[in-house]
Amino acid sequence: MPNFQFIVSDPTTRKAYKVEIDQDKATGLVGKMIGQKFNGDILGLSGYELQITGGTDKDGFPMHPQVHGPGRKKVVLAHPPGFHPRLKGQRKRKMIRGNAISRDIRQINCKVVKAGIKPLNQLIKKEEKPKEEPKEEKKAEKKEEKPKEEAKTKEKPKEKKEEKPKEEPKKEETKPAEKPKKEEKPKGG
Repeated sequence: MPNFQFIVSDPTTRKAYKVEIDQDKATGLVGKMIGQKFNGDILGLSGYELQITGGTDKDGFPMHPQVHGPGRKKVVLAHPPGFHPRLKGQRKRKMIRGNAISRDIRQINCKVVKAGIKPLNQLIKKEEKPKEEPKEEKKAEKKEEKPKEEAKTKEKPKEKKEEKPKEEPKKEETKPAEKPKKEEKPKGG
């Protein structure tokens, strides 16, 4: 079964957090509309109250607060969400999703309305990988590669220098042979 991906924005810290939950655990959200509030216990945020601000479906079509229902519709839009006009007065017919959450929705954007006791960064556990070990290995590999590359670059200019002198004597030999032929023609004519 697909997951709901929640993007939880905290207006006080101006940070956003990503939380993924199985759709079976969040069945209470199906049917809720943009602007409605729900309890953060569904996401594991005890004491928090969240408000739905938008979302996208499985194909990337955005939810629009003025289109009622859970289905997709083609609507003429003159402003966001779903269309950002480049010219004043520009309108365009775009496919968008309605304002109700259904099982086709994959991403749900929400913001914190009422904060709990603990801060969000403590409640939402981020998977931190040890980044220092791979970096040290990569640095060691790069250090080993650099001397080899420098050695190759030093050899290449030597080869090029050797080729240039070989070409120059050939050109000098052909030039004197051509000059006597030109001098002989004007004398004979």
